[in-house]
Amino acid sequence: MRYPPSSDLAFWVEHYWVVEWDLHEPFVAQTLPHPSVHLVVGDESRVMGVVSGRHTRVLEGSGRVFGIKLRPGAFRPILGRAVSTITDRQLPLRDFFGTLEEEILATLDDRERIVIAETHLREQLPAHDPKIDEVNRIMDLILADREITKVEHLVQHSGAGTRTLQRLFREYVGVSPKWVINRYRLHEALERAAAGESVDWTALALDLGYFDQAHFIRDFKKLVGKTPTEYVSG
Repeated sequence: MRYPPSSDLAFWVEHYWVVEWDLHEPFVAQTLPHPSVHLVVGDESRVMGVVSGRHTRVLEGSGRVFGIKLRPGAFRPILGRAVSTITDRQLPLRDFFGTLEEEILATLDDRERIVIAETHLREQLPAHDPKIDEVNRIMDLILADREITKVEHLVQHSGAGTRTLQRLFREYVGVSPKWVINRYRLHEALERAAAGESVDWTALALDLGYFDQAHFIRDFKKLVGKTPTEYVSG
């Protein structure tokens, strides 16, 4: 389940999300994360940096998790240092948001949880940082234009130089521009495959700069857990 943020926080928060489970047997949940920092409240409350690979978690019994997906770059002012320093890492939520965890866990109503979360977020609201706007402008370019498959294309469309983009993404996003481009293009391919559309995996491999399709398949399986053929058939 996903919920949108209030309008005054929409520049900072992409959405709130809730995952609930009640299982008789353990289940391995796997996701291919986006370039966002998440604030997670549940059995393991934490700040999750961008996960560069596949995120895997074993779900058992019953449970419920409430999360806040921040927009790319939004956590930089709170963290106070380059977001790349927490890539593939988790930090204690209370170090940044005090009693947020206790207050959210005191209620099971999603709307009440969002009100609590937004109260804490407004208290931490940083001064306007134009670089966050720039990050999201560039992210929107990557999402909107499927022809952007290389950093050189992004340089042409964004007006920013390669080194400028690399510094900006390292500081505010936590991963490189190339990583973001590849991840978004791969997400698009997976969504099309899941919808039953035909995907030219060979063309995608070439677009992403793979001259050896076997290398692409290895990387795909490392990220997704299956080969493209296995993914489509599944």
